[in-house]
Amino acid sequence: MFGKKDYLSKKVDELNNILLKSNLREIAYLLGNKKRMFFLNFLAGIARGIGIGIGVTVITAFLIFILQKIVKLNIPVIGEFISDIVDIVQKNKY
Repeated sequence: MFGKKDYLSKKVDELNNILLKSNLREIAYLLGNKKRMFFLNFLAGIARGIGIGIGVTVITAFLIFILQKIVKLNIPVIGEFISDIVDIVQKNKY
C-alpha cells in the first residue's frame, strides 16, 4: 500500500514539473488578457514584416550584384538578358 503512494506522489511531481516547464500560468494569463494578447501579436506581426522586408532587400541586392558580375564576363546570350534585367531594375529604383 505504501508503494502506491510513492508512485502516485512521483507522478504528481512529474506532472507539476511538466506544467511549470510549459509556462501554463503565463499562457492562461495571456488568454485571459485580450489587450495584452492583441498587443503582443501586433508587435510580432510588425517584427515579421520588418524582417521580411530587410531579408528581401538583402537577397535582391546580392542577386543584382551577382548579375552585374555575370554581365561583365560578356557571355553573349546570358549577358544581354541579364543586362536588360539590371537596366530595368536600376530605372525603377528611382
